[in-house]
Amino acid sequence: MTKGIDKYSIDSTDYTVGQDNVQKWGFDVHNPVFGISAGLIGLFLLATLLVDADTAKTALDGIKWQIIGSFDWLFIWSGNIFVIFCLVLVVSPYGKIRLGGEDAVADHSMISWLSMLFAAGMGIGLMFWSVAEPVAYFTGWYETPLGVAPNSPEAATLALGATMFHWGLHPWAIYGVVALSLAFFCYNKGLPLSIRSIFYPILGDRAWGWAGHIVDILAVLATLFGLATSLGLGAQQAASGIHHVFGVEAGIGLQIVVIIGVTLLATVSVMRGIDGGVKVISNINMVVAFLLLILVALIGYAVTFGSIPTTFMAYVENIIPLSNPVGREDVAWFQGWTVFYWAWWISWSPFVGMFIARVSRGRTIREFIVAVLLVPTAVTLVWMSVFGGLAIEQVADKIGELGANGLTDVSLAMFQMFDVLPFGTLLSIIAVVLVLVFFITSSDSGSLVIDSITAGGKMDAPVLQRIFWALMEGAIAIALLWIGGTQAVQALQAGAISTALPFTFVLLLMCVSLVMGMRTEPFKR
Repeated sequence: MTKGIDKYSIDSTDYTVGQDNVQKWGFDVHNPVFGISAGLIGLFLLATLLVDADTAKTALDGIKWQIIGSFDWLFIWSGNIFVIFCLVLVVSPYGKIRLGGEDAVADHSMISWLSMLFAAGMGIGLMFWSVAEPVAYFTGWYETPLGVAPNSPEAATLALGATMFHWGLHPWAIYGVVALSLAFFCYNKGLPLSIRSIFYPILGDRAWGWAGHIVDILAVLATLFGLATSLGLGAQQAASGIHHVFGVEAGIGLQIVVIIGVTLLATVSVMRGIDGGVKVISNINMVVAFLLLILVALIGYAVTFGSIPTTFMAYVENIIPLSNPVGREDVAWFQGWTVFYWAWWISWSPFVGMFIARVSRGRTIREFIVAVLLVPTAVTLVWMSVFGGLAIEQVADKIGELGANGLTDVSLAMFQMFDVLPFGTLLSIIAVVLVLVFFITSSDSGSLVIDSITAGGKMDAPVLQRIFWALMEGAIAIALLWIGGTQAVQALQAGAISTALPFTFVLLLMCVSLVMGMRTEPFKR
């Protein structure tokens, strides 16, 4: 062991979880992190009352596109590094390390574990984009991948491959790096379940000072605003679906009702904790999702069973060209889609990573990475193949609304595809239910994550504290919709994307710190 690692030996810290906490009014909070985070959130809500939403969106959009245009190479190469890093860990001796020690036993069954990490990671995104994104790439709605001619057979194949590229190994590797780092330092080294703990090998006891405070505060803000954005945009999709199926006016009123309903159910879930709430809803979630997937696959079996191998081969053949930022001729598509996605995944990584870490005690590093990286990628491949393949066929054959007018409303694309299928109304009803349940799982898991960070890494904070953050997410989403509608939510989304630039460097440092930590762990090589 080198002297550098000895100097900051992880096992030498005398810091105890929650030692800086304040217990008052039924709360158990980390002194600076909770107060500053709540204060900044309050200032943001006040600013939304004073600043025009269009002005804020224009300013934040300018910053977002400047970051994407200047640092596209950084996002793409970092994503590639995270994939390679995770795959190397699988085959390395470090893969034998068990999270929680050699005698640790998994807290959850394999099915429940996979259900929770998948639902929190990107379940709702699959509902929103599994039809719209392949159609967009096929028709050139906003450019085409690798400059392929739109509406051509090559475009149909590449549309499925490029969609899979955005939802496959790369995003799950980003989540995996954060999740594995948090789980290792929490369960194997006894450090708080908080982002700051990951950097103890680099910072030493300075991780418990202001350097760590800043990291945790940024993680809280990124998580809360990312979730609020998701609730706002998701409420719009759910309202569009309800209007499409039941004819209810899809205005601000219905969107706010959706957010209130989701928030209340998420609050009940967080009150019951992971075992009694989050796990139960996640299991229900995945049952409904697979029901919808199987029904759609069987109804369109002539297309869907052929599109699965097509998507797989298109993904494998194009993953390297799509991963290369050098000499691209499709710059507009590359920056508008791929770089945007990578920035979005990175900005969400503190939330998803911490939740995955929280439910992953007892798994070996090899088992963890295979499950987090490969299983969701395989499920996503089937999902995108079924929904994307059917949607592209409808466009190519001029069937239904998609075939007649192409992609006109992203939030309605899936429902428009269902309209021309047998049992279309039933499929749409199931889809609306699934969207709502996915939102509940995102909200309740996000509340538990924020609660843990603001409680100094404690995983058993008071129920009142969990309720506070669950209600705060809903309140921010409602305030944004009420004050500025879609413009305000999109402004917040642009702000969340902008936080991805500093977090990219944080994630790269995580890889270094994790290796430093694993080198101090005794295990059979």
